[in-house]
Parts: sequence; C-alpha cells; structure tokens
Amino acid sequence: MAEDNIFREVDEELRSDRMRALWRRIAPFVIGAAVAIVAIVAVNEGWAWYSNSKSAQSSQELYAALDSANKDDLPAAQAELDTLAANGSGGYPVLAEFAKASLLAKSGDSAGAVAAYDTLANDQSNVRLRELALLQAASILVDTGTLADVETRVGSIATDDNPMRRVARELIGLAQFKAGDNEAAKASFEAVLNDPLAQDGIRNRVAYYLAAMTSNGAIAPEAPADASTAADAVDSIIQGDEVTAPASDAAPAEATTPAETTTPDAPATTTTPAAETPAAEPAAPAAGTTTPPATQ
Repeated sequence: MAEDNIFREVDEELRSDRMRALWRRIAPFVIGAAVAIVAIVAVNEGWAWYSNSKSAQSSQELYAALDSANKDDLPAAQAELDTLAANGSGGYPVLAEFAKASLLAKSGDSAGAVAAYDTLANDQSNVRLRELALLQAASILVDTGTLADVETRVGSIATDDNPMRRVARELIGLAQFKAGDNEAAKASFEAVLNDPLAQDGIRNRVAYYLAAMTSNGAIAPEAPADASTAADAVDSIIQGDEVTAPASDAAPAEATTPAETTTPDAPATTTTPAAETPAAEPAAPAAGTTTPPATQ
C-alpha cells in the first residue's frame, strides 16, 4: 500500500508539471486573444457611437439647409449643402447632392439642375439612386426639353420588370403629349392604368390626363362596350316597345267607339217564351204622324 501511494504521488506531480508547462506555452496566446476580443468590442462600440454622433450632426445640418431653402434663402442653403456634401457622414452627402440639384431647379436654373442629376446618375453605384436621379432629370425635361431627352433618361426604366416603370411611363406620356403625339401619349397613360400594381395617386393623375385629352379633342372618346351609341340604344328601346306592346295598350277609343261597332243579330236558334219576352219596341213614328194609343 505504501508503494502504491508513492507511485500515485509521483504520477500526480508529473501531471502537474506537464500542465504547468503547457500553460506557460499557451498562456500568452489565451491572454492575447481575450485582450483582442475586448479591444475589438470596445473599438466597435466606440466607432458606432462616433458614427451615430456624426450622422446626427449631418442630419441637423441637412435640416438646417432645407429650412433655409424653405425661407427662400437659397445662397445660405447652397453653402450649407456644399459643406454637408464635403464633410457629411453616411448617406447624407448623397442627399445633399440631390438637394442641391433641387435648389437649382427651384431657382430657375433648369439646365444646371439636369446636369447635376445626370452627374449623380453617373456617379451612383446604387441602382435605385441612379434611377431616381434620372427620373428627376426627366421630370424637368418634360417642360424644358424634348421627347428624345426624356426617353434617353427614362426609356430603360419604363420596362415591365422595373419597380419605377409607372413614373417613367407617366413622364414619357407627358413628353409625348407635349410633342403632339397624342395616340402614343394615350398608350403610355393606359399602360399605367392597366398596371395592377399602380397606386391610387398615379392612377388618379393618369386618369385626369386622359380625361383632359378627351375633353379638348386630342383623343377620341372610348366607345361603349356594345359598340353602339347612346342614341342607338334609346332608339332600340323605343322600337322594341312598339313591336312588343300588347293590344290592350292600343288606343281604347278605337275599340269602343259606338259608331264603329255593330250589334249582332239575335241567334236564330234561340227561343224565348212569350210570357217572358218583352214586347218589341215600336218603331219610331215618321215625321208628322201621331202614335196611336195602346190597346187594353
């Protein structure tokens, strides 16, 4: 038993020595990994706080610029937007560029606004932001440009698989109407109306365009579904009443006028007892004669 205890103690000492040696080898790596994890978490939290702080500041600068624009202080708004575009955080520099282009259009510089939107469309890697810039440029060119200018910018957007196709088709339809191509404008507007995903706002606008074009004679009104006019429908109803009117609806005077009716003779086969048959009315006396008295 004593020898067993000695061997056991020696074995335990050897295992302890091995564990201490292993810990001395891996301890720096374990401690370093723990320190790295803590540092990474701290840096990430610090960067998030810094980004949020910068975004909040950029948001305040953007609202200040928009407030200046609403007060018609366009130079101050332009300067604030330039600063935000240069030093802003997150997506606020792009928003500042869009706002700057909008200010150019508001100030009457349509050409400058279109150029700014075109630059945005060429610089954007985000497809939706690029399409938004092209739509904004096309909306200005509807009034100041040509049909070709509008189609060049939004023609590729007005496809069946593009989520912005309805706005693009509306702008193309307006440009076509301005160019005098009324039938093409009608087709563009009807494509929006027939789109099952079109919202009520754009549906109402397009329906108004079509109604205005119809009222001023630019396009022909739609025929009824049965291809007959209202006058034809009324005529058919009247004719149908004349043909199908029952005999009782005819003028009753013609059926009951005494001058046109004849009293039928009494049937020859019918006999009436003398006691029950009243005496026949005497014939009316001729003029200038007297009626004899009845006999008792």
